[in-house]
Amino acid sequence: MARFTDVIENREQFRAIMREPSEKVTRKTLSKLDIHCKSFISRSPFILLTSADAIGNQDVSPKGDPAGFVAILDDHTLAIPDRPGNHRADTIENIIQNPNVGIIFLVPGKTETLRVSGTAEVVRDEKLRTSMSVNGRLPKFALVVTVKEAFFHCSKCMIRSKLWQPEEWPSLEGLPLLAETLVDAGKLNISVEEMHQIVLDDEKERLY
Repeated sequence: MARFTDVIENREQFRAIMREPSEKVTRKTLSKLDIHCKSFISRSPFILLTSADAIGNQDVSPKGDPAGFVAILDDHTLAIPDRPGNHRADTIENIIQNPNVGIIFLVPGKTETLRVSGTAEVVRDEKLRTSMSVNGRLPKFALVVTVKEAFFHCSKCMIRSKLWQPEEWPSLEGLPLLAETLVDAGKLNISVEEMHQIVLDDEKERLY
């Protein structure tokens, strides 16, 4: 038995309910970065980067650094430093198989977001990596994105979620520590307290 009885299966069904976008909306899409995109990127300390492997398995990776950490190389090209992580490197593994990526740029307190899509490659050029060094530590890789599309997204999701309103944030009580999720998911033979200390040490010593 099907779980749902009213499922949209083609574009015609969808557009019969959702009208086509207006020209005001469709004309906002850019094929390169304009002055407004560059200004936003230079103020952004946090992005969400989407990628997929060769058969379409999706991943979304959060990346953060001081504002402006995503370098603007020219109107069509961005570079993102790859900082130390847990060595899964899902994004890089995906890009090697499938170069298509999407990025959402956020600026704290700003309700609009910037959406960029294009193709990426994994670069090791020392000059580029040196320009992204922090405390004398170079990233091992840079993700260089060739921009195909860029446009600004309206505020509605931020208004609805109240993301930038601390007084509206939900309580953190009852949420697990990262250490607890790791121990439980991996059935690790280590205590949550021991794992939590490993996490804290990693956050302290391996930011760059």
